[in-house]
This record gives sequence, C-alpha cells and structure tokens, in this order.
Amino acid sequence: MPLNSSSQLCHGALALGAAAVFFVAEAVAQSAMPNACPVDGCEVRIVSVEKNGDELSITYESNFTPDVSKNHFHAWWGESYNVEQVGRNAQSEFDVEQGRWHRHDEYPTYVTKEAASTSARDGATTMCVTAADRDHNILDATKYHCVDVQEHL
Repeated sequence: MPLNSSSQLCHGALALGAAAVFFVAEAVAQSAMPNACPVDGCEVRIVSVEKNGDELSITYESNFTPDVSKNHFHAWWGESYNVEQVGRNAQSEFDVEQGRWHRHDEYPTYVTKEAASTSARDGATTMCVTAADRDHNILDATKYHCVDVQEHL
C-alpha cells in the first residue's frame, strides 16, 4: 500500500508539473509578441465593444504588444478628429491642428477614459484607434480603425 501511495503522489506531482509548464509556456507565448513594428507596420483594430457603466470596454487585436514608453495606442472620437490630428506630429508632418486623444497600452481590453471617455465625446458615436510611437507621433496615418459605437452609448 505505501508503494502505491508514493507512486500515486509521484504521478500526481508530475501531472501538476506538466500542467504548470503548459500554462507558463502559454503565458510566455502570449507575451512574446514584440513591441517593435513588423515589416508591414504596427496595426491595431477594434474587435468588440461593450458598455461598461458610463464608459465603453473595447477589445483590440494588434500585431505588437503596446507599451506607453514605446509603441502604444491612441484612442479618440472619430467625428472630432481625423487620424492625422491624434499625434504630436499633427502640425509638423500633416500640417493640421493637433487634436485630443488618449494614449494607452491597455491590451487586449481597454476602458475609455480621459479624451476617449464617453463624457468627452461631444455627440460623437465613432471610436477610433491607431498606433503611435514613444514620442506620441502617429506611426502610419493609413493604419487606423474606427467603429460605430452608438448602440453602446
């Protein structure tokens, strides 16, 4: 009987160890996506939106891991500004007046706040997102995504 108990204990420990290795490997694989932009550029898109109290909970899909001190996201209300306006390079690169946006690295889910808050929408119903660099410059004005969120307001 004691041999069987040790054997069961050993097999149980091996099973737990294997499960732990699997979960750690999966977590590492998910966090292994670099912050650097791929050859085609950094891209982010809105895949779902839900009401979250007075705000919106937005789920993103991206080809890089955002970090505010590096490449990250700018969220804004689409009726208020165009993509060229939501970076510090608005005037210097696009010759347009700089708008308001919320910079963040919340991923995959972000709850609107500050300039992207529902309280700052001023009647707007379109939420947008694009990638920006550490200096808060838009990386590529052709790579942005907007969705109508009116049903969640």
